[in-house]
Amino acid sequence: MYKIDTEQDVAQNYRRLNATIRAHTEDEPDLVANLANIASFIYCTLPDVSWVGFYLRQNDVLVLGPFMGKPACTRIPFGKGVCGHVAQTLEVCVVPNVHEFEGHIACDSATNSEVVLPIFRHGELFGVLDLDSESYDRFQAEDVEGLIQIVKTINNYLDEM
Repeated sequence: MYKIDTEQDVAQNYRRLNATIRAHTEDEPDLVANLANIASFIYCTLPDVSWVGFYLRQNDVLVLGPFMGKPACTRIPFGKGVCGHVAQTLEVCVVPNVHEFEGHIACDSATNSEVVLPIFRHGELFGVLDLDSESYDRFQAEDVEGLIQIVKTINNYLDEM
């Protein structure tokens, strides 16, 4: 499995992580298996990340999908918490301090920062990718750019299903 190379810049590490994800998912048709492995690759590769997972759309609710980390909230209505906010706005949301995010849902009280990205299938919201950290301000612009590329890989996989 790919490990972060501290001698390389963040963008290069994300490119290598995304290549690893593509290589492990390109010949596997099972959605759950692929999402589980993607969550695991991200969780095991990125430093200072306490939870990585997917919430998948079911009508106007996000339902917990494959993840790595402590047990999590099972259902999140659109517009509630960071994940529900992203499901409603369809935009990436970086929260440096979750305690300052109005309506934050505290599935794990140790979480202090979060980034959530929308995932699309054929142009429609499919779900979200959610990453948490116990550190404040963990997710920087380079992380967002790298995660956007990973989500594009997921979107392409979903479009080909």
